[in-house]
Amino acid sequence: MPVLPGAEPYRHEGGEVGVLLCHGFTGSPQSLRPWAESLAERGLTVSLPLLPGHGTRWEDMALTGWQDWYAEVDRALRILRDRCERVFVAGLSMGGALALRLAAKHGEDVAGVLVVNPANKVHGLSAYTLPVSRHLVRTTKGIASDIAKEGAVELGYDRVPLHAAHSLRNFLRLVDGELPQVTQPLLLLRSARDHVVPPADSARILSRVSSTDVTEIVLEQSCHVATLDHDADRIFKESLGFIDRLATGVGKEGTTTGG
Repeated sequence: MPVLPGAEPYRHEGGEVGVLLCHGFTGSPQSLRPWAESLAERGLTVSLPLLPGHGTRWEDMALTGWQDWYAEVDRALRILRDRCERVFVAGLSMGGALALRLAAKHGEDVAGVLVVNPANKVHGLSAYTLPVSRHLVRTTKGIASDIAKEGAVELGYDRVPLHAAHSLRNFLRLVDGELPQVTQPLLLLRSARDHVVPPADSARILSRVSSTDVTEIVLEQSCHVATLDHDADRIFKESLGFIDRLATGVGKEGTTTGG
């Protein structure tokens, strides 16, 4: 299937400091495109891949699982590491969990972690019934576009395939067990009015990681997709400050590819 307009992966060739951005479950690079472009404008090398099964139609996502999504960001990280001296990983929601696993698995190859409303658990009674219900019902209602800003829309599926949701549940349980292996500096930004991921997820992550350099920021004006919401500019500013503090020689102007 062709990729939906706006959901294309994005890449910018900048300097020796790179950032890998991971989008969320049922979403696409569109939700992180402004964040990626803000980093690129500062001369950073930026990679924002499209996860398998995303950015087309939900039927495609039903055929994929966490192993496919993680393999894609792992591959993108390795490419960045070959290109850059220092690499940071970042993500929104499930993308935050992907970034945290990359940090846990790649150790010193990751200079720091930036996450926005990171997911840690599939909540609710439905999570416990997924092993059975996914064989009886194909989808449930979508979770895209939890945004307070009028007129802002996230490009994501309007249905959630339950096979993929079950895989997500297994993935988040796996990542939770690996959080103590995360030792890198961590910037965690969470929305005060998130209707998708509760604050308990961020609290759990902060209590489990082994990082000693940790910054938590509450975004008072945004909902779940904060990168497209009222606090987007603050996310971009705090991200650049975090990276600037940990890496010198940010880079120079480069070239951009993507839709």
